[in-house]
Amino acid sequence: MRVGLFIPCYIDQLFPQVGMATVEVLSRFPEIEIDYPTEQTCCGQPMANTGCLDDTRPLAERFVKIFSDYEHVVCPSGSCVSMVRNHYQSLFHADERFERMKTRVWELCEFLTDVMHVSSLPHPFPYRVGLHSSCHGLRELRLGPCSELMVEQPNKVRRLLEMVPELELVELQRVDECCGFGGTFAVAEEGVSVMMGADRVADHVQAGAQVMTATDTSCLMHMDGIIRRRKQPLVIMHIAEILAGRSLPSS
Repeated sequence: MRVGLFIPCYIDQLFPQVGMATVEVLSRFPEIEIDYPTEQTCCGQPMANTGCLDDTRPLAERFVKIFSDYEHVVCPSGSCVSMVRNHYQSLFHADERFERMKTRVWELCEFLTDVMHVSSLPHPFPYRVGLHSSCHGLRELRLGPCSELMVEQPNKVRRLLEMVPELELVELQRVDECCGFGGTFAVAEEGVSVMMGADRVADHVQAGAQVMTATDTSCLMHMDGIIRRRKQPLVIMHIAEILAGRSLPSS
C-alpha cells in the first residue's frame, strides 16, 4: 500500500515533531510504503479562508498533481484534509484526477480506524487526557458525534485513545465546542477568540486533565498560548505524539 504523507504548514514550520510521530505510527504497518513528496506545499486553506480564491487555485492544482497517484494520502490535520475533500470541489469541475483522489485523502486517525482497522496500540501513556474535538474534523469530516448537527456516530479519535494502555480519558462538559482559533478569525476577532479558547482550557482543567490533545496543531497552538500566559497546569500534545509513544513534554 503506497501512502503519500501530506504535512501541513503549521506542522512543517512549528511542530515538526508531530510529522515525525506520524511517520513512526504509520511505520508500524509493514504493508504501508510511506512516501513524502518533497515538492508539496500548502493546501491553500489560508487563502481560501480569506476569500483569495485566485491564490488558492494554483495550490490546489499542485496538491492534486502531486498526490493523485497515491493509493492513499494521509495527513495529521483534520482541517487540511477537510479543505481537500470538502472545499476543493468548487475549484475542480469534472476533473477525473480530483474525483479519484478525494475519497482517498484521510486524516491520520480515520485512516487508522477506517482503513487499517487498528484494534490495539502498544505504547502506554499514564496520564489524564482531555480530547479537544477540532471543528473541521468534527463538523466536516464527522470524526465523532456533534450535538449541534445532531450527528450520532462513533468518535474515531476517542476510540484510538481508549486503546492506549494506561491512558485515562477525562470527561469534558462541552465536548464539541470550538476553541476560537478559526485561522484568520483569531486575528480579526482576537477578543472573542481568546475567550473561546479560555473556555476550552478551563473545561480541561476542571476535568482534571494533565494533557490536552487534538487532531490539529493549529487549535492546540492557540490554546497553548492561553495556557502559558495564564500559567495553567496543562500541556498540549498532538494525538500522533501520544500514539507514537512520546513522553510528556515539559510545561
